[in-house]
Amino acid sequence: MPSTSLTNGVVVPLHKPDFREKLFFFTSGIIMSIPLTILAEQLSNSLASGLPELFSALLLVAIIAPFVEEFAKAYPLFYRHGETERSIVTLGFLAGLGFGVIEFFLYIFVYSAPLMIRLPELFFHASNTSITAYGIANKKPLPFYLTAVGLHFIINFSAIFDQLWLIGFIFSLWVSYFLSWSLYKKTTEKVVV
Repeated sequence: MPSTSLTNGVVVPLHKPDFREKLFFFTSGIIMSIPLTILAEQLSNSLASGLPELFSALLLVAIIAPFVEEFAKAYPLFYRHGETERSIVTLGFLAGLGFGVIEFFLYIFVYSAPLMIRLPELFFHASNTSITAYGIANKKPLPFYLTAVGLHFIINFSAIFDQLWLIGFIFSLWVSYFLSWSLYKKTTEKVVV
């Protein structure tokens, strides 16, 4: 008989994702997030046409991209039921990792970005999505989503200005990694209804 949990008087069957489901969320970071991000980028480019280059970059790279990417990576998590807090955060990490892998290869092989810069960002996407996932698991997605967006904004904003890039990059990476790990350690096997 499957395990169940009584939450607020409702019996919810406990569901622990197996390898196939974890693989599904990893690939959803690729399959769902990337096309949605590309669509948003195309729409944003048409909105920003005619703006001076700096304002266009600020609008597209620093503002719109973090909102769209963080939403696209976490979107599949809103439809999970009977999961534990810990499994939702784990699935969020995997969805972000899937997105990060594709972005990593794109930047390395298409844009010739340095490997040592892109590798930490691969895990930044995973960490940031797990932050949003923690909010989803605790029925408070907005503040955690906005935290992830803010960290993503800092990296993207600082990349526009060469002098700030390293400071923003290191700060956002470490805060994201620290928050992701801290929030994961706070999760329990309590079922989220």
